[in-house]
Amino acid sequence: MATVVVVVETEEQFEEVLEKAKRSLVVVHFWAPWAEQCKQMNDVLIELAKEYAHVIFVKLEAESVPEISEKYEISSVPTFLFFKNCQKIDRLDGAHAPALTKKVQQHSETAKQDLNDQLRKLTNSAPCMLFMKGTSQEPRCGFSKKIVEILNEHNVRFSTFDILSDDDVRQGLKVYSNWPTYPQLYVNGELVGGLDIVKEQAESGELDKMCPKEMGLEQRLKTLINKAKVVLFMKGNKATAKCGFSRAIIEILNETGVDYETFNILEDEEVRQGLKTFSNWPTYPQLYVNGNLIGGLDIIKELKSNGELLSILKEENAS
Repeated sequence: MATVVVVVETEEQFEEVLEKAKRSLVVVHFWAPWAEQCKQMNDVLIELAKEYAHVIFVKLEAESVPEISEKYEISSVPTFLFFKNCQKIDRLDGAHAPALTKKVQQHSETAKQDLNDQLRKLTNSAPCMLFMKGTSQEPRCGFSKKIVEILNEHNVRFSTFDILSDDDVRQGLKVYSNWPTYPQLYVNGELVGGLDIVKEQAESGELDKMCPKEMGLEQRLKTLINKAKVVLFMKGNKATAKCGFSRAIIEILNETGVDYETFNILEDEEVRQGLKTFSNWPTYPQLYVNGNLIGGLDIIKELKSNGELLSILKEENAS
């Protein structure tokens, strides 16, 4: 939680702050030490940081990091930029404390709602969804390992989310579900419970009744590539790409404004290997539209450069 204002002195620091923030709101104050108004707004920023603990407040001396100031067209101080998911979403020029406070309030509420929407999508992303430490192949705690063993023993078809990979999800889901510990098992978007409850339901036979059984790999892959109109199979997720190719394709897709879902192949080795054969495409990332393979990064770059990507995605993504 942000309780102080972060001082950024280099472009590398700036990029690191945005990357680590993920879905959290970041407010950046471009200031100058010779400007009295900037000093006043720095005091305002400190007070806002105390009130909005989930917002990251940054102070950046505009003339000391000219490459950032030029990139975002900072021509006067104080100027405030608002970021989310590494993207600039708003701007405020001048020393207007009430306007700054209002924008922080509006965007922080939006960020909270966005997280709840993300959690709702995650809990409904598979009929049986397990939030755990690690993956089903490599559990990172004894409780997670045990619940995976129970689900596998009962031939339950389930997907997993590694809460260690996303602290926003890890902390937010505790509030969203009103359940303070992990692992957490969801069926059809509804919380079943943790390890003790799953144990009880396995012993009583309820687990077999409520959870879907494992399907064949081919049917599972067909389900995954059709889980949304646009689906990207990648290393990592939207917020944290785990390789340069995945990061590059995410940036391109974000520029189009088209809604899309992602699947982290690092969390499911069966899908990672199986999709290569299923699609006859040996590398990742892979982009699918309406269940049809579009291609990898090179093809997406080519479609973007010749102006076809947006029209393809919008046409294929039409309801």
